[in-house]
Formats: sequence, C-alpha cells, structure tokens
Amino acid sequence: MAADGAPSLADRINNALTPVSDWVSSIIFYSVDVFGVSLPLVVVWLMAASVILTFAFRFVNVRGFLHGWRLIFNPKQHFDSPGEISHFQALSAALSGTVGLGNIASVPVAVALGGPGAIFWMILAGFFGMSAKFAECALAVKYRKVLPDGRILGGPMFYIEDVFSRMGMKTLGKGAAIFFAIMAMGASISVFQVNQSHAQFANVTGVSAPVTYGVIMSAAVAFIILGGIKRIGAAARLIVPAMGVLYVGAAVLILLLNAPAIPAAVQTILESAFGLDAAGGGLVGALINGMKRATYSSEAGVGSAAIAHAQVRTKEPLTEGYVALLEPFIDTVVVCTLTGLVVVVTGAYVPYLFNPDVVGIEITSAAFESAFDWFPYLLLVASVLFAFSTLVGWAFYGSQAAAYLFGPSKRTDVIFKLTLCFLLSTGAAVSLSAILNFIDSMLFGMAIPNIIALYLLLPELRRDVKKYDAANL
Repeated sequence: MAADGAPSLADRINNALTPVSDWVSSIIFYSVDVFGVSLPLVVVWLMAASVILTFAFRFVNVRGFLHGWRLIFNPKQHFDSPGEISHFQALSAALSGTVGLGNIASVPVAVALGGPGAIFWMILAGFFGMSAKFAECALAVKYRKVLPDGRILGGPMFYIEDVFSRMGMKTLGKGAAIFFAIMAMGASISVFQVNQSHAQFANVTGVSAPVTYGVIMSAAVAFIILGGIKRIGAAARLIVPAMGVLYVGAAVLILLLNAPAIPAAVQTILESAFGLDAAGGGLVGALINGMKRATYSSEAGVGSAAIAHAQVRTKEPLTEGYVALLEPFIDTVVVCTLTGLVVVVTGAYVPYLFNPDVVGIEITSAAFESAFDWFPYLLLVASVLFAFSTLVGWAFYGSQAAAYLFGPSKRTDVIFKLTLCFLLSTGAAVSLSAILNFIDSMLFGMAIPNIIALYLLLPELRRDVKKYDAANL
C-alpha cells in the first residue's frame, strides 16, 4: 500500500494477475489427495515418462553415462557441421537454465515439508530424468532448422509439429507447438531469480534499492543475450563452472567437517524415505516432495533445455542426447543432493520440519553458517551467479520460442529480449505471489505436449539409438 493509502504498483499487479494465475494453476496443477498429501498429476505425468523412457532405451542413463563425458572432452570438433556451439558449451548453456536458486532454496523446502527422505526420492527422480533429457535433446537436434545465415532454430516445438503432421493431424500439431512456445515465453520471465538474489543482497549489505538492483541485473542479462547463443555459450562456460566450484566446494567442505555425522544422516534419509510417520505424509510426503524438487530442478520432460542443446555443432543428433543426460545428474543428483545432505548433517532443517510457511534459503544459510559465520557473503555471490545464469538461459529459451511464433528475424529477437529484460528489471520490487504461480504453471504446461510427442516419436528414436549404439558403444 502506498503512503497515501492508494494501492501500490505491486498491489495492482497482484490484484490483476491473481484470478488468472489461480485459474491457470488450477488446470496445470490439478491435484489428487494421497494420504493427506496433495499430488499434482503433472508431476506423475513427468515422472512416469522418465521411467518409461528409461526402460525403453535400456537404461541409457547408465549405458551412456561415460560416453557422454567422452563426447564433452573429445578434442575433435566437427567445425563443418551445422550448429553454433560445442557440446560443452551446449551443456553449460542448458545447465545455466536449470542450475539456479532452486538448488539453494527449494531443496531445503522439500526436506522440511517431506522429511529427510525427500532427498532419496529426489535422487531417484533425477536418475530417471536423465533418460527423458536424452530423448528430448536428441530429437531437438534431429528436427532443428538451419537458417540461411547459419543460425539455428530448435526445440520441442519443431518435433511436436512434425510428428503430428506426419500422422495427418497438422492443425493439432501446430496448435500443440504454439501452446508449447507460448508456455516457454511465459516461463522465461524468471523474476523469482531477480527477487531472491536481491533479498540476499539486501540481507547481507543492508542496502535495498530494488529498482536499481533489478535494472543492473537485467542490463547484464541483456548484454549477454543480445550477443546470441555464441556469447551465451561463452558466458555459461565461465559462470557454470565458477558457481559450481564456489557452491559445491563449500558444501563438500561442510560435509568433510561433519564427516562423522554422515552415516547417521544417510540412515535418517533412508528411514524417512520408507517411513510411515504421519507428519508430512510419511513415505508419500517424502516421495512427492522429493519428486517435485527433482522436476523443478532438472526440468527433464519439460523440454526447455532441449532448446539450448539444439544449438550444438554436430552431424549426429544422438551425440547431444548422450551429453544432455549428464545435465540432471549434475544438477539434481550432485548439486541438489549436496544441499540436502548439508541440511540434514547439520540438523538445520529440524526447527522448520513440516512447517508449510518455511523459506528454504533460511535453512541453507543456517546450515552453512553453523560452520562458517561468513557464509552469508558467499551465499550472496552464489545466489547472484545462480540467478544470473538462470536468467540468461531462460531468456534464450524464450527468444527461440518467440522466433517460432513470430519468425526468426533479428528485429523480433531484439524486441523480445529487450521487453523481457524490462520485465525482469521489476523483479526485485514487485510482489511475486501471483506471478510466480502463473510462471510455474507455464513451465509445467510445456511438459504436456512435449511428452505426448516423445511417446509418438519413441519407436523412431529407439531405432536411431540401436543403430548408433552398435557403431559407437
């Protein structure tokens, strides 16, 4: 509320968005009650696809794991192939979109709401999600479009449209692809990243200035994304390893300092994962919260990262599938698990256990601060890097979706990116309760047409995998 009693800008935006947000969310996140725990069916949709694809490709997430690493570090580059970036840059660009503040803030929320057992189910969901990521990224490269100037347009919207068209349902396919692209453009407005990184900035420095912070952050994002995928790939190549060393290194150090407590923490996680404690929903609560966290983290089955992976320089689409399956492993199995272990080992989650109003970054900060009183400063740097990388990644996803809808002209690209950066600049000043719900609905809405297309293309992709594996694995 403004000083004169009139509604503030944030109030007016929330009042306008809340009815729309609630309506969209009620459709996308339609839930059923399972032993007192609300289970969104879209999460079941995503996880079922990951498990089915894992078996369909004969555990490609295990068989192809080392092959994916070899492709990244193979010094031979196919410079005469279509594409604009290397396998490593494509993986880094995709990780920049998935590795974000959710790895710091949302994992503790899963532990608080579902108990420590949520970590077990999070790891399992990340493991199966590797297969979904393999499928959607391989198909994105196979069905991408190469423009006359060498630029690449790629993503699920192209294989969604194509597979329906081949089945004699051209109009339905075009509609499904347009729906995916609209959802992707909406989800690219990642104001959560600006808001939460500003919250840590204000907490540590005592300086608020939300508008100034938002403008500086969005200007930095604009500088990177206006340079195209090559500049994004180059930036991600630096930022992703840097934030990985910074945050993961601190987490590993915490675990080393608390090494004697690790066996008991693992036992607690396993007992909670299969426990029947009514609080938090017991086994069901741990399972649901763990799977939701993994889904938010890796976005496997959503199709977003496939847009970045489609830019890779290669003649063989399946190579990027094998590289892409490493993404959920790094993002969920490694980074999110380390966060969860630190929270459990230090016991920082206990005061917040089964509290529906918990704020995750408070738990993470308390866990690390138990060993390092200077950790809030490190968390500030990490949160800014995580937020920035996610903003850059999603800005590119949104721009590719806009190119599909409105044509791949440079004018369209610039207009979309500048408009997005303007919206992002307000992220630190605007209340997010309504808009976040709306954006999350768009993110998960992408999974509906994407997974349908994955099922329809499954026989084709299985033939491709069999042929590739016979020659390379």
